[in-house]
Amino acid sequence: MNPRSNGKISLIVIFAFLILSPPLIAENIQEATKPIGPRVLSAQDTLRINQVSSPHLSPDGQWVVYTMSMRDMKDKDYKSTTHIWKVKVDGAEMRQMTQGEDSCTSPAWFPNGKTIAFLSSRGKVRIDEEDEEKESSSQIFLMYIDGGEAWQLTEHKENIQSFWISPDGKKIAYTARDPLSEDEKKKQEDKDDAIVVDEKFRMSHLWIFDIDSKKAARLTGGEFTVSDFRWSPDSKSIAYVSRPNTKVDKGWNSDIWVVGIEKKKSSKLFENPGPDSSPRWSPDGKTIAFASNAYSSSTTWYSKLHLIPSDGGGARILLEDFDLDFSDPIWSPDGKTIFWSAGDRTTANLFSVDVQSVKVKRLTPPRGRNSSWELAKDGTRWIWIHTPATWTSEIYTADLSLEKLAILTDANPWMREEKVKMGKVETIKWKNSDGQEIEGVLTYPVDYELGMKYPLILNPHGGPSGVRIETFSTSNQFFAGNGFFVFQPNFRGSVNYGQKFVNANRGNWGVVDYDDCMTGVDYCIQKGWADPDRLICYGWSYGGYMSFWIVTQTDRFKAVSPGAGLSNLYSMYSTTDIPNYMAWCFGTPWDEEEMYEKLSATRHVKKVKSPVLIMHGAQDARVPISQAVEFYQALRDLGKDVTFVKYPREGHGIREPRHQLDRLRRYLYFFAKHVDLTPISEIEWEREKAKKKEEKKD
Repeated sequence: MNPRSNGKISLIVIFAFLILSPPLIAENIQEATKPIGPRVLSAQDTLRINQVSSPHLSPDGQWVVYTMSMRDMKDKDYKSTTHIWKVKVDGAEMRQMTQGEDSCTSPAWFPNGKTIAFLSSRGKVRIDEEDEEKESSSQIFLMYIDGGEAWQLTEHKENIQSFWISPDGKKIAYTARDPLSEDEKKKQEDKDDAIVVDEKFRMSHLWIFDIDSKKAARLTGGEFTVSDFRWSPDSKSIAYVSRPNTKVDKGWNSDIWVVGIEKKKSSKLFENPGPDSSPRWSPDGKTIAFASNAYSSSTTWYSKLHLIPSDGGGARILLEDFDLDFSDPIWSPDGKTIFWSAGDRTTANLFSVDVQSVKVKRLTPPRGRNSSWELAKDGTRWIWIHTPATWTSEIYTADLSLEKLAILTDANPWMREEKVKMGKVETIKWKNSDGQEIEGVLTYPVDYELGMKYPLILNPHGGPSGVRIETFSTSNQFFAGNGFFVFQPNFRGSVNYGQKFVNANRGNWGVVDYDDCMTGVDYCIQKGWADPDRLICYGWSYGGYMSFWIVTQTDRFKAVSPGAGLSNLYSMYSTTDIPNYMAWCFGTPWDEEEMYEKLSATRHVKKVKSPVLIMHGAQDARVPISQAVEFYQALRDLGKDVTFVKYPREGHGIREPRHQLDRLRRYLYFFAKHVDLTPISEIEWEREKAKKKEEKKD
């Protein structure tokens, strides 16, 4: 990136933030604590952070509706509620539109620009046509943009999952799961509900709701499930993605279909062994752009842009030489250009391609995470969500070339009012043992002092085809506030560095990525940042695999914490919900038994010397908890220093607020104990805990 243009953007963003921060927001967000002067981020602060999402421009380009999720910090369960807001594109007249205890999500504009639709769990549906009793479910509601009460539009028997309004504003297409039959309901009630694996699925299908008649009609049906659908510009057809069933693995075998509204007849538009996704109609309705990948039968990870006539025919493949991923095409109003967002090393950029010349351009938004891009109908304005390195997500707007930026939201004013300090974040580069340049993201301790050595946390990412970018991280800033460096290497296998780099750790888990991590740690020590005697390692998912692996390969780390990690690749293959991905990386265990055994951390468990803290969700389907149990039992049998924490009800990610707090604090105290460090951010929490303990005694 041009340093001069980067500086220009930064100044514009800061200026826009200062002049556009709406004073109205603070009145609507949960009451903040009184300003207490400069301080660092606490564990509880990580729950206070409000999240903006789903920004959509009005048809005339003058308003933006979006959602903001806010957590009630006074509620014993830290309940989170999502509501719909609106703001003008100049940052004026910000207003919360929905209220109440039930969340409201997925706002969408009607073509007239006067009404919006949204989903809410406040919906009431009759259980029986002759019964007045009703039950709550997710239904479509309508509301006038200039205010007033919302009203319920649909009464579908099942929860509505997603919807799109037709371009003519007369109909709404939505997806919902197939209902249980009366026999299936009775079997559930009687607990006579044995499941034959892979024989029965509850599919999701398309429905059409007519606004005038207020009647719904089924559009698709059969032994397949529907997602990611879009209306044609003339409101006569819908393109959608279909896959054989709801198993996660079947996402790698999806195809593009088109269904006519009048005859309700579907036809397959494109088929290949790998995943096809994101069908998007050209403005004239003659072409459909989509992302496709021959994944299941090739070494290619990245999807490519495909263009196909909407009435069928051969597909034209674009971006053959574009060595990053492609997804979610955005057409320009004249149909001559397609835009998309892609991860690009340690940031996310916006790209465009001329449909005729296939010339690609890179547009450079501010560094960090950039997502949820939407282009105004006249093609003159962008809105999107940007998350920089040291501030939370906000909604941005800019002209087509991304030169004139402004920030429309101020989701977390309490962080500014309470002067919460953040650690600096930057991209660093080093050479691995093969002489390749590797990148990573480094978060500095808050109030870092040049020349002073600090404890360093190595945090490998998930995937392994994940990536670390320069974006705000509550956990990183929490650790930075407590005096740690946080080092996140983009080892071989990371997605933002080209196809060859992605493929580099296929069949090499724990080998090339381990080298990239260790040489990166060495670099941090050589630069004088990290104290070699105070190294920590933790990771989640594939980062958990790397943590398991690292603790069996070296004793350099004073403490290691694998989370939701893979310890035995052989047993993982048959118990995970994504065996196809494991096969893409290794082949099957039946064909590559030696490799599966050799690269499993459990086979090297006798070499563990560092204290280990294992954490795992009890209901994890991606990496079953048996992976943690196997490693834990081995360490127990061997008399090693190990603690195992299970989180009830949790899947592959930790969702419940109290579990999130517990995990973060466990990390901190486990790490601090083994590097002789006193936690800073949790002092007030410790005092409060001690006070409550004394009150109970009294």
